[in-house]
Amino acid sequence: MTELPSFNARIEKSIKENWLLDALTDYKGATLQYHDVARKIEKLHIMMQAAGIQKGDRVAVCGRNSAHWAVAYLATLAYGAVIVPVLHEFNAEQIHNIVNHSESRLLFVGDYVVQQISVSEMPDLKGIFNLSDFSLYSSNNEQLTYAREHLNEMFGHKYPAAFRQTDIHWHHDSPEELAMINYTSGTTGFSKGVMLPYRALSGNVQFAMDHLAPKMPRYSNMLSMLPMAHMYGQAFEFLFPISAGYHVFFLTRLPSPAIIAEALQEVKPSLIIAVPLIIEKIIRKRVFPKIQSNVIRLLLQMPVVSKKVKERICNEVYQAFGGQAYEIIIGGAPLNQEIEQFLKSIEFPFTVGYGTTECAPLISYSDWHTFASGSCGRCIERMEVKINSHDAENVPGEILTRGVHVMQGYYKNEKATRESLDADGWYHTGDLATMDAEGNIFIRGRSKNMLLGASGQNIYPEEIEDKLNSMALMGECLIVQRDGKLVALVHPDMDEAKTMGFSSEDIANVMEQNRQQLNQIMPVYSKISTIEIREEEFQKTPKKSIKRYLYN
Repeated sequence: MTELPSFNARIEKSIKENWLLDALTDYKGATLQYHDVARKIEKLHIMMQAAGIQKGDRVAVCGRNSAHWAVAYLATLAYGAVIVPVLHEFNAEQIHNIVNHSESRLLFVGDYVVQQISVSEMPDLKGIFNLSDFSLYSSNNEQLTYAREHLNEMFGHKYPAAFRQTDIHWHHDSPEELAMINYTSGTTGFSKGVMLPYRALSGNVQFAMDHLAPKMPRYSNMLSMLPMAHMYGQAFEFLFPISAGYHVFFLTRLPSPAIIAEALQEVKPSLIIAVPLIIEKIIRKRVFPKIQSNVIRLLLQMPVVSKKVKERICNEVYQAFGGQAYEIIIGGAPLNQEIEQFLKSIEFPFTVGYGTTECAPLISYSDWHTFASGSCGRCIERMEVKINSHDAENVPGEILTRGVHVMQGYYKNEKATRESLDADGWYHTGDLATMDAEGNIFIRGRSKNMLLGASGQNIYPEEIEDKLNSMALMGECLIVQRDGKLVALVHPDMDEAKTMGFSSEDIANVMEQNRQQLNQIMPVYSKISTIEIREEEFQKTPKKSIKRYLYN
């Protein structure tokens, strides 16, 4: 196995080589070029040094995606400190918990977050910075306060002849050195701080440089729409493009499908990283209505012209995503089978990957040309995967993985670490899957979500939900078990129902028809006894997966 390049050295090299190129842009806002990023990092280093921050100290960042979020992140690692990304959607108590549990010494916060937090609840912080302009929101350190007030003067004194590429001298990281603590939740008692060493970050970036960069233009645009506090968006919408010298646009607002669709048309990204919910909503709302006319359906049934019609539909969908992407990589949750089959039928360039926070995040992937339908790709290099099953091709078992990307453990939680990492270095993911002879991995569900049928059958609710979600008037659903019977909790597509002029009784009748249709294709032990209609959407995780534990 070849040795991975130093993470900080790779970023430093990219900044020097792309000095005058655009680097980070807040969508519909300001742009930082690579030299601006370097300059801001150096100013943050001056303030970190004044505050007495040592190598290995923790620095937390909590805010919406933005260029300054990225700068604070890079500045922390380039200094030799440990970054602690915190999801901005956490409430004040959760933010306080993570900052205190991680023993962070500095905190960068966005405008939305700063209105919630209480300085007194985080007594060990030396200072809190506003992400908007890096001004001090709070400081209990005189040297830090002085440095912020005299920052330009101190910077000018340090670099009297101007700041140049040759002035950049960042922390030299080592593979096993701790780079990040990434928390899987914010709740006390449930928080697990995933300790990710530099090798995990470097391994993910190296994979993208080897397999994605060669297929993209030298000066590509990327759109950052997934939360940067989570590894999926962080690794492939930020760390990879900045390493490759690309231009990253950050959606600083809540990324609704309408905003995403507009941004895709303007930015025209060379690669799209997405969760299924985003893809499904864009296709259902913006693509399906255009192609589901009687004329199109008739033409698709004619062998002579169907190929040309599919090419035209593919181009229509491709343009809806900006018209420049090499492929769309979908991850974070299973893709609806109806959507996947549609995309496959028109030969659209998409693929599905698989990973976890504990692997920073990537475990498996296949290029869209070789992607097997229904799978999430094959195990990537520098990683190993095995299915804990006596018959991995036919009987689902837990996915175990080990390799360069795997975490060191959970911060201050030896019990959870021992439960997840065995003596041979295998990380137990908790996900169930099968694997075919070619090594394609097929996710079957979460082991903790598996339900037990009356006669001991294993029931995977995700498989039932996928089929139900493809039926009429469906918004989203969840399968739960009550008194030994399966119940579907459903939030209908209220926009579609309103367009059709449906009453509550009409919606209930449609759902009952869905239930009967579903039960015709499911085995006896997986039949749904009833459908309960919910007016409110389900509460979701940052990856837009439903928080199952709230409804079981």
